[in-house]
Amino acid sequence: MDVSFISVLALGFVLGIKHAIEPDHIIAVSTIASRSKKLSQSSLAGVFWGIGHTATLFIVGICLLIIKGEIPEKWAMSLEFLVGIMLVYLGITTLSAFKRVRINHHYHEPGHKRNYSYIKSVCIGFVHGLAGSGAMVLLTMSTVKSVVESAIYILIFRIGTIFGMLFFTTILGIPFIISAKKVEVNKTLTQITGAISTVFGIYYMYNLGIGEGLFKMWLQSL
Repeated sequence: MDVSFISVLALGFVLGIKHAIEPDHIIAVSTIASRSKKLSQSSLAGVFWGIGHTATLFIVGICLLIIKGEIPEKWAMSLEFLVGIMLVYLGITTLSAFKRVRINHHYHEPGHKRNYSYIKSVCIGFVHGLAGSGAMVLLTMSTVKSVVESAIYILIFRIGTIFGMLFFTTILGIPFIISAKKVEVNKTLTQITGAISTVFGIYYMYNLGIGEGLFKMWLQSL
């Protein structure tokens, strides 16, 4: 690899870290961090999000690069809309978390909760990966020339994203870990997280549907 390509990869790593802290990413993963009982669980939630995000973005991105295709605008925006739905769902389930704990004691079991959180993190990353595939392909095509270089670039970009999310979910988890034994404080922080996710998800869908004309595109295709 020549020096210029190494520089591009270094830039890709930095951009990957920056990509991790996009509002919809942080808000989504914070709903899981809010349920963590240990800091390591919060940190791993970010790692598993990155795994799901990387898998879909890498596979879909490389396929699109090989066939030299693009995701149609309506489909790309529809996948973004799915992120909004997911944020609302995560927000509502987070808001109702304490009620479920009282009703279902099995939910409180460490092993069950840990596995559930990690699977949930992967699924969230999967949705974000689908929604970001089109933009990733456009970014890669404007940065490198061959499919092999594109694959390496996307992988480095994804490593940067995983690293960034690992760091920020660790930071996000600290307030919830500290307040874990203070039920009312922990409940308040968790409900604030859920409310932010719900409101942002609704705004996200409204902006795509009305502001950017996605609903109009759907109606025109009927």
